Amino acid sequence: MAYTKLVMENPYTGITKEAPVGLSWTVLFFAFLPPLFPGDWKWAIIIFLLTIVTIGLSGLLFMFFYNKLYIKDLIGDEFIVKSVGMGTLEQVSQNLGINLPVR
Repeated sequence: MAYTKLVMENPYTGITKEAPVGLSWTVLFFAFLPPLFPGDWKWAIIIFLLTIVTIGLSGLLFMFFYNKLYIKDLIGDEFIVKSVGMGTLEQVSQNLGINLPVR
């Protein structure tokens, strides 16, 4: 699947966040810094610690599934999909293997 982003919104607070879909090249090259920008402290700390322990090799693993973990955390925080950048919601949902909530 080509690079796309989901725009997700918490219907109770009105907070909107963008969630990239696919490989996270930024996590590969910048380790724990990309999770800090959207305020994903949990994964920033986990990636930071694993980067130290594995001398940076954990980035090769996290680049494949960090974005999916971030989307799952947003869904757990009751965010719903407001729009899909490219493709359809069904395509993105199928590629991620996650049922994406909508209104």
